[in-house]
Amino acid sequence: MLSRRGLLAGGALAATTALPLLRARAQGAGAGPIKIGVLNDQSGVYRDLSGPGSVVCVKQAVTDTKAAGRDVPVEVIFGDHQNKPDVGAALARQWLTRDGVDMIIDVPQSAVGLAVASVCKELDKVYINSASATADLTGSQCAPTTIHWTYDTWMLAHSTGAAMVKAGGESWYFITADYAFGHALERDTANFVTGAGGKVLGNVLAPLANTDFSSYLIQAQASGAKVIGLANAGADTVNSIKQAAEFGITGKGTKIAGLLVFITDVHALGLQAAQGLVVSNTFYWDHDERTRAFTKRVQPGFGDAKPGMSQAGCYGGTFHYLKAVAAMGVADAKKSGAATVAKMKSMPTDDDAFGAGSIREDGRALHPVYLYEVKKPPESKYPWDYYKLLATTPADQGFRPLKDGGCTLVKA
Repeated sequence: MLSRRGLLAGGALAATTALPLLRARAQGAGAGPIKIGVLNDQSGVYRDLSGPGSVVCVKQAVTDTKAAGRDVPVEVIFGDHQNKPDVGAALARQWLTRDGVDMIIDVPQSAVGLAVASVCKELDKVYINSASATADLTGSQCAPTTIHWTYDTWMLAHSTGAAMVKAGGESWYFITADYAFGHALERDTANFVTGAGGKVLGNVLAPLANTDFSSYLIQAQASGAKVIGLANAGADTVNSIKQAAEFGITGKGTKIAGLLVFITDVHALGLQAAQGLVVSNTFYWDHDERTRAFTKRVQPGFGDAKPGMSQAGCYGGTFHYLKAVAAMGVADAKKSGAATVAKMKSMPTDDDAFGAGSIREDGRALHPVYLYEVKKPPESKYPWDYYKLLATTPADQGFRPLKDGGCTLVKA
């Protein structure tokens, strides 16, 4: 019997017509609607942190744009890249050349994200990345058509890695997802660890969507490292932490550093297993009145769950994109992705998920970075009340300095 994932694999290039269209239209200019493609993992390891929730948040941005008085006609579609760069690039190319898509957003899995960024650059279409973490998107692989929202490997390494060393975790061993994201996250974190006087004792590479981390955890424990750094995400992170607890690795002088942890991961683990984890996020649904107001608006699409930061990034990126489109006019925005991204960079950002911010010339969206600790079970007072704030890094300090990225768009 074919699984849903198998069916998707068999018809990857037909995904645009096979999947239902989610339309949000307003009356507007005669240039035709702006068409947004949400490209992500709808059925696999990154579904919970991205998937249908990202589509909900993009649709909410369209609704909020109309409520703000910006009359932009919009059509939203979505597709599943199956965490495969060739599938993601092929579907992006089909959308942009045949199906009239003007902007692609989300794209978890950094190898897929880099591939899609290349296609968008070639075809002069807007790419707003929210869920791929590699900082190379605004560094060596930057493009005039790319905006990188939400988080990246440099930011995660700087916030979580540096904090762990400062707290006494001076020796590290990495369990790393064996693709672009994992390699970049390990690289950036190792740089901060050694820069702060710590040592990296070794690493082991694990395949994506792995279910058994026992041998990797045993190797990490045998190294004698005080910190086991998990350079992975989604279900891989959840499985790593659960199995570390089962093997009794935690609580014996060894700390687990989840370098990219989403609120859905904490929910899957439960507070009993996740308590004490230190995590870096740029969005938390219960952070302030604006994040709670945003969450209330998207809640019907999430059921009993809450939005995570990559899904919120899809909202913030779409909302700002449509603000730029409204300022330019639909016809002009559809002509050139690079011109639209330039307009986005020229305008301050401001939305209920991330607050006020800006976009640098390398395409990096800047917003505050928050260091949270996962609450103990007795500290949680209501569903999804999971985080307590430890520290805030201002927007202009939370991401890699512009001069250090190697982006060719940056003027000397």
